[in-house]
Amino acid sequence: MNAWALLILGIVFEVMGSFCLKLSHGFTNLWPSLFGFVFFVIALSLITLSAKILDIGVVYAVWSGVGIVIISTIGMSYFGEAISIKKIACISLILIGVLGLHSESFADTKEQEDVYSAE
Repeated sequence: MNAWALLILGIVFEVMGSFCLKLSHGFTNLWPSLFGFVFFVIALSLITLSAKILDIGVVYAVWSGVGIVIISTIGMSYFGEAISIKKIACISLILIGVLGLHSESFADTKEQEDVYSAE
């Protein structure tokens, strides 16, 4: 499976785990606590596999950045957390950074493929 696909799946499971943590109310609700634990184990496994191919700095930045953007959006829309222009601006900057890292990493991967195919 593609390293980026593994990373995206890892992010999805990490977001689901974070969502469950909120629902667990400090681990006082059993099922959300258990699901959160399982989701985080799956997320870290997928992210570890993606780090075998992609640079660890890119993996961690994309994982945390995209996770922040998604879970912040869920927090504001589902849990009614405060929305402000400053919060949206900062989340937008995180998203811009993630997109920049993705494009740089994609260029590096393409260069490596070209070197290997020329040999």
